[in-house]
Amino acid sequence: MKLKMLSFSWKSFISDDVVSITLMTTIWEITILDNHSPLLTSIKPSTLYFLYIDSSWVEKRDDYAVWKWFVEVSDNEVKIMVDMLVDIDDLDVWVAERARNKAIELMEKYRDSTDKLDMEKYIEAEDMLLKSIAQLKLSDTLK
Repeated sequence: MKLKMLSFSWKSFISDDVVSITLMTTIWEITILDNHSPLLTSIKPSTLYFLYIDSSWVEKRDDYAVWKWFVEVSDNEVKIMVDMLVDIDDLDVWVAERARNKAIELMEKYRDSTDKLDMEKYIEAEDMLLKSIAQLKLSDTLK
């Protein structure tokens, strides 16, 4: 099965030898295998992993943290477009923890504000929180 992953930051991954892809949709977790039925669905901020065969015919696993958008499956090809694509090798747990703490702080500030709630800023803080949580979940796979 062929896999094409692309993020809006132009980070990408392409492989022709993927065995399976497991990811979280907005409804539930799915695993995509060869000859999967056609599908177009949204991705939830979470982690995904896929198994593939490397050049020495050994099955390997790659893990990523992703942030929303969609996955399309058709004709043994999976296309994944995401806003954030963090490879486990590029993960900085300290930065993700700081982002989570900052997002929580901002959300509490906006929630407890005596002024009018700025929904746009609150949603941005919530997005920051969800992105950092996805990255921290990815770090759990290292343990």
